[in-house]
Amino acid sequence: MSKIENNDNIRGCSLASLLPSSFLSPFIFLYEGGRSEDEVKEGDEVRVCILRIEGTNCEWETCLCFTHLNASAEIVHLKQLTGEHSERRNLEDYDILVLPGGFSAGDYVRAGAIFAARMRAIWRDLCSFVDAGKPVLGICNGFQVLVELGLLPGWDEKREVALTLNDSARFECRLTILKHENRGTCVFTKDIPRGSLLRMPCAHAEGKFFVPAESKERVLLRLEENDQIVFRYSDAEGRTVAGYPWNPNGSFSNIAGICNPAGNVFGLMPHPERAFFAFQTQEWARKRAIAETIAETETETKTKAEAETGEETEAEIYGDGKRIFECVLEHVRRSKSL
Repeated sequence: MSKIENNDNIRGCSLASLLPSSFLSPFIFLYEGGRSEDEVKEGDEVRVCILRIEGTNCEWETCLCFTHLNASAEIVHLKQLTGEHSERRNLEDYDILVLPGGFSAGDYVRAGAIFAARMRAIWRDLCSFVDAGKPVLGICNGFQVLVELGLLPGWDEKREVALTLNDSARFECRLTILKHENRGTCVFTKDIPRGSLLRMPCAHAEGKFFVPAESKERVLLRLEENDQIVFRYSDAEGRTVAGYPWNPNGSFSNIAGICNPAGNVFGLMPHPERAFFAFQTQEWARKRAIAETIAETETETKTKAEAETGEETEAEIYGDGKRIFECVLEHVRRSKSL
């Protein structure tokens, strides 16, 4: 922040002068602390619980994504659900539960283990939530928690999968390309065409989808038969056998995200909330510069309406991560309208 404040080129500039107008709303939302209670209550029929404890660090971005799509999102501490905090919350009052990314409890013991152990205090409520078909999303550390809890892959037998140390033995923070493999079971990707390639960043040290050697064939067959594989890491051509760095952690069968057999519990290691807006992607500045150059020299590539209004397209404003949030909200809204 001090570097920004001391930069003579931008000192005294307003936010509006630094960013395109179409991108201002999310920053204003964060700067002003979100919407008022009256605004949240008015017309927002989908309630989202974003659960945190010490160490989670992606709750605000995740909250922004849902709020931007007109959902009523609330960041809730686990103690509010267990009754250990005066501002009590009930899980059954929400339509969607999200376990965000971060390093809950410092990732001591192993990633997600302590958060999962503490969630045993609300195990009955959590099982009722899942059994009712309500969506549960685990992003990165949240995915690790869901696996620790046994909600993923969601089989009653002993645990046969884990998320463990990356093959590189280091923290991997890079862009990943995800190929959508699901045939329609997962409510978080139901409206995304199978075979689509989505770009999202990953940031983890323990994201390798691991299955013991003696169980690999059987577990993979079961995952595929149940349509539980949602995303696989791929290269730019959509090949899901690509190794490092396309597969950043050495995951078995290049698996990046899975759902439970019912499709309402979904976990993935990459971060959709970090690819919600186009300006979050690493290629945004380059693509924008190219687009502006083309627009100046080939004005006929834009429609007359676009030329008159100067409005940007959906692809210029949003990234691929938005589709995850849109799909689950649409699913809930359809379900509530029945």
